[in-house]
Amino acid sequence: MANQSVELAKECKRLSESCLYTSTSFFIWLRVLRSVRVIFIIVPLLLGAIAGGKLLLGVDANTHQTIIGICALIAGVLPTIYAALKFDDQLGTYARVAGEFKNLQDRFRTAALVSAKKPFEDFEAEVRPLIDRYEAARSVSLTPPEWVFRRAQAKVKKGDYDFDIDTTDR
Repeated sequence: MANQSVELAKECKRLSESCLYTSTSFFIWLRVLRSVRVIFIIVPLLLGAIAGGKLLLGVDANTHQTIIGICALIAGVLPTIYAALKFDDQLGTYARVAGEFKNLQDRFRTAALVSAKKPFEDFEAEVRPLIDRYEAARSVSLTPPEWVFRRAQAKVKKGDYDFDIDTTDR
């Protein structure tokens, strides 16, 4: 029985680490998506203002016709591209699932460090719902680009998520 508890505690630590990397990847990608959203909002506004401003200010439209046309075209096309990419849908999903993985990271760590000291049956009973939540979170199948995961790995390995209590001799 003790061996089962040790193995389940190891698995909880693995799952906690997996949740750390996954949530970090998702939070990084979420920042990218939010930045893209801001760009897709501001750039068309600026281009539309440039195109409209030239006409409204009475600038010779023939001289700047190409610039006005390009600005107006891009200002009109960018919102359509953004809508087609469905970034807004992804924002909500990534935010929800990133939070779930971050919560699971803490729950699995607690299970490995605290619940593992209980009798195996009690320990397993506490871990089973966490594994079910983990599987549900993974079923969403979000896949940020590979470079995002590499960046998350570097961030974690650099120690950005280490706790002072774990790194000092108190």
